[in-house]
Amino acid sequence: MLRPIQEWTIQHARQTEQTDWFMILHELMAFISVIILRGVTKVPSLRDSWSACLGNPLITGIMSRNRFQDIMRHLRFDDMFTRSERVQTDKFAAISDVWGSFVTNCITCYNPGRHITIDEQLFPSKTRCCFLQYIATKPDKFGIKFWVTCDWKTKYICNVLPYLGKDPSRPSEERLSESVVMKLMEPFMDKGRTVTTDNFFTSLTLARRLLSRKTTILGTVNKIRREIPQSTRKMDRKEFTTQVFSTTGATLTVYAPKRKKTVYILSSMHSVVETEETIKRKPNTITQYNTTKC
Repeated sequence: MLRPIQEWTIQHARQTEQTDWFMILHELMAFISVIILRGVTKVPSLRDSWSACLGNPLITGIMSRNRFQDIMRHLRFDDMFTRSERVQTDKFAAISDVWGSFVTNCITCYNPGRHITIDEQLFPSKTRCCFLQYIATKPDKFGIKFWVTCDWKTKYICNVLPYLGKDPSRPSEERLSESVVMKLMEPFMDKGRTVTTDNFFTSLTLARRLLSRKTTILGTVNKIRREIPQSTRKMDRKEFTTQVFSTTGATLTVYAPKRKKTVYILSSMHSVVETEETIKRKPNTITQYNTTKC
């Protein structure tokens, strides 16, 4: 991963500044270590990282500020001469080669446990690109959205996909949410694992597709989904009551934590739903979901 970054960074510097500009591989590693240390030691500005009062002494001992800014200015992850051609078919062309290596390493370097969680993450950014997202409910409204698969126990990133807009290779009849889960889980199928998802992803069709690959699902379901029985959609329910519906390979738990609030949980890992012997009488599907939804 580092050698292509070194090659394209040198290429950019020599094309735009000095013909003899160079950076050895260990210098690139030192540059990355400074970035990590800057994340550990929070300071108001880049300049302050080298300040005698606010800065980290490790940073000043690794690299000068001018050299750090010089590398930062020229840092590139792809061939500048072929990008315009590649971007026609790959919106992520500016970083896709290095990114692909990173994701491959994530998949091959760790064997996740039984429980895997899938969710979205917004990387804050206001850079100009065609796949920048605006999500009003996030603390940082603008950013690049990623679909992330994590091991429940260690929080290790097992697989990750950037959201680049409409995917022309996705069949028109296939939901985006189903396509994302099947792609992310592909390296981990047929091993008896369980994936936990929120109501954007969870559906009965997805549960059946995963079950055919020896993978179960546990997730909240949006009440507007067609597979939700009409009889469960009434809002005014008695507090702490549970209803259970079952179909081939899946169970639906309808639980009312409050009088006018209902939670829907679809599970293909639970054949029997039991409730706790407590005041709230939570079903085991709800308890399991709260545990594995990291």
